[in-house]
Amino acid sequence: MRLHRFLTWVPLFAFSLVLACTAESSKPDQGGSLEDPTLDTSEQLDLSPARENLLASKYFNGGIRAISYSPYRDGQGPGWGSPVTQEQVREDLELLAKHWGWIRLYGSGADSKLILEVIDNQQIPLKVMLGAWLDAEVNNPQNPWQKAYTDDELAQQKLGNQTEVASLIELANQFSDTVIAVNVGNEALVDWTDHLVPMQAMHEYVKTVRAHVSQPVSIAENYVPYLGKMDPLMQDLDFITLHTYPIWEQKSIDEALAYTIANVSSVKRRFPNKIIVIGEAGWTTKSDGAAIPVTEANETHQKIYFEQLMQWSLASGTSVFFFEAFDESWKGGPNPDEPEKHWGLFDSNRQPKLAIEHLYP
Repeated sequence: MRLHRFLTWVPLFAFSLVLACTAESSKPDQGGSLEDPTLDTSEQLDLSPARENLLASKYFNGGIRAISYSPYRDGQGPGWGSPVTQEQVREDLELLAKHWGWIRLYGSGADSKLILEVIDNQQIPLKVMLGAWLDAEVNNPQNPWQKAYTDDELAQQKLGNQTEVASLIELANQFSDTVIAVNVGNEALVDWTDHLVPMQAMHEYVKTVRAHVSQPVSIAENYVPYLGKMDPLMQDLDFITLHTYPIWEQKSIDEALAYTIANVSSVKRRFPNKIIVIGEAGWTTKSDGAAIPVTEANETHQKIYFEQLMQWSLASGTSVFFFEAFDESWKGGPNPDEPEKHWGLFDSNRQPKLAIEHLYP
């Protein structure tokens, strides 16, 4: 989701060393034809044995339950509030590890490093898809809520992105037994994004990462950019990470699963030989009515969508990161019913919602 992020601060010179070694919320109608022609570029990849083995594993083929994770509790947020502690991370991960085997992290800053350290030190049986959070490098006139950045701010954010990519590479290599996939950016290309990165810059980030890690590399995006905009990148992506949100696009619970499948199928037709992982799909349990009907946002509908999606995941062999583990009260504005705050299968106090009460009696 567009507000899901981590902050990172690592030495800027790291990215220079890496370079030296290499010589689209109130989300609007996201449109996109579901009948785009096939454009399969996967055969152009030269996969290492390690990447091939991972892509063939149960993690990438619907055999492991996966979920998006953020460590922030009430009073915490990325870069503000009380710091995330090792103990709270350990409690979260041990809770998740009872029924999930793969988590997704969105950035490569200090909080993600802490999470990886806890998994490693406590030997928690979780694997990680690690991300690099990329901020806006250009202003996006198609985004109605984005602030207008100055040239200096954009330049600083570009430097921050370079640092973030360097940190992604460093952590992926340091925790190579735990990190089994990496994502470069999160919804940084879709037309409505408030953190737009130019295609050329994104391509360079992807190529740099792929040259310096052994894990499969992807970009996490809404399904629409995969239907044409991202064609220049596809030859350097080992797999597709796709986001799909029926409730954001005004679909009822009765339409939800079919709409998700249609999103995935439209991309699969275009790239039939690429593995597709759903990097985000979920159902909020509250709404202020501004963008999502109040009648649709509830725990009963979340339970229906969760169960249907998990059944389809197993039947189709498609890995799904359900969005998300825990409610995040730091997101959005002050309205406590804003939907951005309520996507968790657990509330912010780590109590299970209806969808998973049977898993945590």
